[in-house]
Amino acid sequence: MHRRIEDYALIGDEQTAALVGRDGSIDWLCLPRFDSPACFAALLGDEENGRWRIAPEGADECTRRAYRPDSLVLDTEWETSEGAVRVTDLMPQRDGAPDVVRIVEGLSGRVTVRSTLVLRFDYGSVVPWVRKAHGHRVAVAGPDSVWLRSEPSVRTWGKDFRTHSEFTVEEGESVAFVLTWHPSHRPRPALIDPYEALEHSLHDWQAWAGRCRYDGPHRDVVVRSLITLKALTYAPTGGIVAAATTSLPEELGGVRNWDYRYCWLRDSTLTLGALLAAGYLEEAEAWRDWLLRAVAGAPADLQIMYGLSGERRLTEFELPWLPGFGGSAPVRIGNDAVRQLQLDVYGEVIDSLSLAWQAGLPMKPHMWRVQCALMDFLTTAWRQPDEGLWEVRGPRRHFVHSKIMAWVAADRAVRALEEDSGLDGDLDGWRAMREEVHREVCEKGYDPERNTFTQSYGSRELDASLLLIPRTGFLPPDDPRVLGTIDAIQEELGHSGFVRRYSTDGAEVDGLPGVEGTFLACSFWLADALYLTGRRKEARELFRRLLSTANDVGLLAEEYDPVAGRQLGNFPQAFSHIGLVNTALALYEDEEAG
Repeated sequence: MHRRIEDYALIGDEQTAALVGRDGSIDWLCLPRFDSPACFAALLGDEENGRWRIAPEGADECTRRAYRPDSLVLDTEWETSEGAVRVTDLMPQRDGAPDVVRIVEGLSGRVTVRSTLVLRFDYGSVVPWVRKAHGHRVAVAGPDSVWLRSEPSVRTWGKDFRTHSEFTVEEGESVAFVLTWHPSHRPRPALIDPYEALEHSLHDWQAWAGRCRYDGPHRDVVVRSLITLKALTYAPTGGIVAAATTSLPEELGGVRNWDYRYCWLRDSTLTLGALLAAGYLEEAEAWRDWLLRAVAGAPADLQIMYGLSGERRLTEFELPWLPGFGGSAPVRIGNDAVRQLQLDVYGEVIDSLSLAWQAGLPMKPHMWRVQCALMDFLTTAWRQPDEGLWEVRGPRRHFVHSKIMAWVAADRAVRALEEDSGLDGDLDGWRAMREEVHREVCEKGYDPERNTFTQSYGSRELDASLLLIPRTGFLPPDDPRVLGTIDAIQEELGHSGFVRRYSTDGAEVDGLPGVEGTFLACSFWLADALYLTGRRKEARELFRRLLSTANDVGLLAEEYDPVAGRQLGNFPQAFSHIGLVNTALALYEDEEAG
């Protein structure tokens, strides 16, 4: 089957996640964490790299699939000449070991179903030993151990380094499989009841979704995006990964393939805003607290991303045995961009902490000290060139967005001092910095001939991050320079009604060959900017067009190719779903009136 990124749905337990294809195959699963080595890596290779398929014998893609309402429980159905069958997939929130539950239910007739489990640890490179024990199939290799059982027990056999099961289900009958990972040196984990796990998962997810304050148009897609963000949260720490995958390509067959299973500071303000606006204060506080722990240390050592628990070393290397999705190599693990200087993250952290404080989240004793330390560093560091928001692997430049976010940092710090006389800080120095940054950006980052801000000082290139100018408060939405920038970005970075991050027409732009799709988060930013500048009809039309890029179960990747009509990049992408939530909330009153 020719696979597309949008063929996949997500299940997860808030510590890791799996991708389930329309053919009933789990092609990606890292255990026990999002950033652990995959035991199913067919997503980036083929079935020999690990997968677990359950489907009617001889069937290909499903007839239909959908999540149970307001949950992360997935139903996949096939209608065959023998009858109809449903496979329900979920990962229960864990007490100890991670479990994958797959329940096969007969809907009509008598259907023969086949399960084929291909376990390959360490990203598809290690074939485990498999044995029988206590009614289970047990696979062991090095530190990893996986136990497979079914209820009721069905005939299972091993062949070609695979574990096969074949059985029939009639209407009303069901067979449940449970796959459990645990460290190979530990005793067998406690057994769970798959049917109780299903009921508990449905209850927990639906109760969580019921806390959403948003009740306007497009509520279903907003809640689906919020559930996706929750699923991408590493519950033990509150960190939110950028995506569940690594190396899904920004260009099919290209080299723009990165590992997104980490937590980016650049997402912090937008994520916090979405969670707070939708009513998820506990999740917002957990994310804020993760942020405070991650950035602890010398301000000069602030990274753009961290591991799930705040780890700093995310060494990048390649996996030569995996050909990549659609032949898009290399497959990368880790991310060398962690070493980049991106000055905008200082503004994003301070803006996030300011937003949390204004929203009434409980104050942490050291929050203000962290902001003061960051400001002391940024007071001089903002003058440096950097790699910019998009982690370009070319030379450092004076990126305009980085300078604007330095202004945001100074602005939020000054406002905090003005509003709370009990805080100590360099009010005069930060005011002076705010004025100097603003003046320099307007002089060196603005092209008066074209009436637009540019990607970097002295450049003619544009950058979609400039759409955030009115949102940050750097300039008001009706400023002619803001209006001109929006028009220029639509004209030069627009593509079939969507927006690219920046031009990739030459390798010298970002240090990489090839091109990429339109960037969904940037397209949501355009909708926000259009709304703020009074072009509300255009904003609504763009938002609806963006909703149409989601797959059949409401998930968005990082990018979209409007010519081929397919998703690109890592999946599902938190940044895209954050954009959807924030834009829906921003357009709510206007949508309702319209």
